Amino acid sequence: MSTEPREIPKALLDRFRPSTSTQIVDRRGSTVWKITIPAGKFALKVGYPIAETPDWPAQEWTALAPAREAFVLNTLHRTPVAYGQWDEGTWNCQPWQEGKNLYDLWERHRSILTLPRSEEIVQCCEAIDYLHKNGWVHGDIQPAHLITGDELNPHASLIDLALARGRPVFDRFDFPYRGCLVHYEAPEISEAVLSGGLITPTKASDVYAFGASLLMSVTGQRHVEYPDDADRADQRRAIVAKNHRSIKVGGAWGPLIAAMMQRDPDERPSVRDVAIEVASWST
Repeated sequence: MSTEPREIPKALLDRFRPSTSTQIVDRRGSTVWKITIPAGKFALKVGYPIAETPDWPAQEWTALAPAREAFVLNTLHRTPVAYGQWDEGTWNCQPWQEGKNLYDLWERHRSILTLPRSEEIVQCCEAIDYLHKNGWVHGDIQPAHLITGDELNPHASLIDLALARGRPVFDRFDFPYRGCLVHYEAPEISEAVLSGGLITPTKASDVYAFGASLLMSVTGQRHVEYPDDADRADQRRAIVAKNHRSIKVGGAWGPLIAAMMQRDPDERPSVRDVAIEVASWST
């Protein structure tokens, strides 16, 4: 088994013949390129297994993630997302989503202590609500997965749907849900991961993750305090044992984010409730 690929596999180069390609992400288990082909700009994702190291166990599911994501996307969009298998795993090629992720977009708020535009949040809510209405829970909401447009092209896109749950997926591309990026994980998810029990992301855990994403994007702070060098198990223990940090965000934003991160999932608003609340501030 080879190391992480740094080049587009030859079979995919031959298939798509991109006129331009730029590597966007190269991480354990996947690489993403922005490519230009006659049909436009696309994200080409390639997945492969993660080899065992002294710090990380081996992971096979990453090889299946691009095909699984394509399956989810194809239940949501009229334009089919191409996907398939290559020597070490699976791949997909999906339309490129233009814009900034939530964390990068709100850098200005972290540096000059202003509050975000309500329109940006409503657009994010609509993207998440569309997913929920179509029978899916994202399971991995984080600032990097919310791509926002600008005033000339207002929109928000929810990307990286490989972990989404809710509707049946082809068995050959499916894998168990193991939690998400811990910086945005709801307490009930962290507790389930630690206990080794059945882990089921919900609309309520998506709302929690969205609230934690807003907190991180506006303040630069994680929802729960733990050392930067803590391993994932210790991070999750902190999330289960502690309440979220004090939310020091001005105006109506602070109470709303706090409501989204209620420890009891039943007490959190729906993402539609959040959209209605935020939209009312600009009327």
